Amino acid sequence: MTAVISHFSALRAIRRGRRAYSALPWSAINAEQQAQALAGCVPNKDAIDFAALSMLDAWNEDDSERLDLLVADGNNRRPDERLLQHSITAPLPAGAIMHIEADIYATSPAMTAMLYSRNEPVAKVLMLLMELLGSYSLPPEATYPIAHDDTWPKADSFKVLDDLDCQGDQPAAEKQNETRYEQAHYKCEPATTIKELEAVAQFAKSSSYASFRTAVRLARAGSASPAESLMFAVLGAPMRFGGFGCCSLPMGGLLLNHRIDFDTLAVNMSSGILYAICDLYCPAAGVDNEYNGIGHELQNARIHDGNRNNGLKAMGIHVLVINRDQMKDLVALEAFAQTMHRLTGVRFRYRIKGYRKRQAAWLNALRAGTGLAPV
Repeated sequence: MTAVISHFSALRAIRRGRRAYSALPWSAINAEQQAQALAGCVPNKDAIDFAALSMLDAWNEDDSERLDLLVADGNNRRPDERLLQHSITAPLPAGAIMHIEADIYATSPAMTAMLYSRNEPVAKVLMLLMELLGSYSLPPEATYPIAHDDTWPKADSFKVLDDLDCQGDQPAAEKQNETRYEQAHYKCEPATTIKELEAVAQFAKSSSYASFRTAVRLARAGSASPAESLMFAVLGAPMRFGGFGCCSLPMGGLLLNHRIDFDTLAVNMSSGILYAICDLYCPAAGVDNEYNGIGHELQNARIHDGNRNNGLKAMGIHVLVINRDQMKDLVALEAFAQTMHRLTGVRFRYRIKGYRKRQAAWLNALRAGTGLAPV
């Protein structure tokens, strides 16, 4: 018998793999192996190795959540209160299932995102796609709270600072005798590609997956943190969703983690820095939008940021710094968007009614997609 984990169980395992190995170590299989794995998933009582699945973070006996399994059809279902058994009758697209270890398979990151997205809002799905396309991962334990629109981590055990721009190996810091906790995330290789997501979107024709298809069109690769994903989605998304429309600007709109190589003057002005990686670069406007989290408040970081920004100024690039509080302030975010439009020579104007309410709803849905409380 095989076990094909899916939905939230697969997402937990994906996050565990990316955290543990800095890249998803699963193997691609061909269409014949994919069909065999699915046909072999007949979850008879006591036939599933729950201990092995627990090691993969796909299941935890301490959780109230059940194990998600993908089966070929209804005939393969077996009664077991520990399981949620899902079936998809249509032939799966190529690459929908991957091999983890002996007799254990999982839906691919792109397929998992599609299954996760069922009847979810576009903003929440977009945040997951940005994570899977990006060079960071949330930890497995964030999966179920976010799925249930809860905050993560809970604020009752410590003070949660709304800062997404930190590394997972440094989740807490002491400053002025106050414990400051930041949402942990982990640096890793991307788990999927736009091409893979587009292939799954072609398969996901049901209206239940409309949010997935839309999120695939909005998503971009290259984000290095949840904060960058949030900044991109707020400033870049079309105004009809509640964004500020900056992705529609010429020359690609907004680019994530774009490298700018310095010329001699810029190197000298930056005290020897050879290049800069821009969090969110608008090439048409010549603007680098930088998110400043808690890590940027340290003395050495401030010195480095100042030197780096001098180099960018020497290259004729405007540096706009967005802090934690401004990421909650729609008026401030609108000013950043207006600046980019003005420098591009494009008029900034709303063509929709009730845009502020729409923006607030979009921002809060994006925040919910990474476990943050609404503002």
